[in-house]
Amino acid sequence: MRTIVITGASDGIGAAAARQLKAGGHKVVLVGRSPAKTEALARALDAPFHVADYARLSEVKRLAGELAAYERIDVLANNAGGIMGPRTVTEDGFEKTFQVNHLAGFLLTRLLMDKLSASGAKVIQTSSFAANVWGRGFDVDDLDQRRGYSPTSAYGRSKLANILFTRELDRRHRADGIAAVAFHPGFVRSNFAEDTTFFMRWFYHTPLRYLATISPDTSARRLVRLAEGEPGRDWQPGEVYLKRAQMPVLFRDDGSVARALWQRSEEMVAPFLG
Repeated sequence: MRTIVITGASDGIGAAAARQLKAGGHKVVLVGRSPAKTEALARALDAPFHVADYARLSEVKRLAGELAAYERIDVLANNAGGIMGPRTVTEDGFEKTFQVNHLAGFLLTRLLMDKLSASGAKVIQTSSFAANVWGRGFDVDDLDQRRGYSPTSAYGRSKLANILFTRELDRRHRADGIAAVAFHPGFVRSNFAEDTTFFMRWFYHTPLRYLATISPDTSARRLVRLAEGEPGRDWQPGEVYLKRAQMPVLFRDDGSVARALWQRSEEMVAPFLG
């Protein structure tokens, strides 16, 4: 039995994965933004839960303190995220898409590093093929996308950040026992786009979504496979997967961009690392 922490667990992929992992005999720890939804699922699964809004880094630090109290964390699934609407700056001073999709998960992972290393944990990032479609303009000097913002470009670049973070986490901490991996969840029928005014919200709320999307249960099996799989045998650390195959990443990086992103991210969350 593994202790598996899933963020973004109140709905969609996260909730479906929690149900599957619980049915598989694991201890599932739920993290969600909505108190009502997260508690309702926790009651249904008889699972512990925590609530945090990733648009507030102070809540991420509080969450890390709560999770650190568990005896071990075998899997940390950084699954929380979404696509937003018009450019919004959080109370922490960062563009909301970047903060929610990358920076908050980065901070949570950093704060839990000792626990993750001691547990020999897997750290799973829910990325997206959108990194290839909209992420190629990634600029580590404009992570808040002050230039040329659009909901899709912000989303694609944040999903590329998930991949770069996975690669650098693997480079820095594989020797410490951490196995990092990312995956594309598919185009999932969920309320994933509910916070945006972009056409994707319209698409996700019309019957058209049934023509091009998969169910949360189908998508969740991709996360479950990584959570239950053996690194080095079932999947390779530091990689990103589309179903069972490694997903090609169009953004070319010799490792310098991933290292620069890690450094810049640490500078951004420095007030919460102490």
